[in-house]
Amino acid sequence: MVTMEEARAYLRMDSGFEDALIGSLLLSAEILCTDVARLSKAEWDALSDYTGDSEEIITIRQEEKSKGEALQMKEILRVGVLYALGYLFEHREEADHHALVMTLRNLLFAVREGVF
Repeated sequence: MVTMEEARAYLRMDSGFEDALIGSLLLSAEILCTDVARLSKAEWDALSDYTGDSEEIITIRQEEKSKGEALQMKEILRVGVLYALGYLFEHREEADHHALVMTLRNLLFAVREGVF
């Protein structure tokens, strides 16, 4: 959902010096957002790969989502991943994971509770 280049730009990292760390934190952020949003791996992958270019139907929690709904969900999840990535990167020594999860619950509320 977020590429390494996007992650580096978000973290304002010019070189690839910390790519291994960023990749690990990016994966952790994605898994955390998947769990907080209560999505299955298949649902996450479907949203992650969704471009809105085709007439493909996305099904989340047994509900078909329109193109607009799927793109909104994807953008909300991207914001969550980027927030978690930034938090984990900045607080890698003393992260408060409870506070991070609570913030992600608020950010991902619409996806988590199926408001779409």
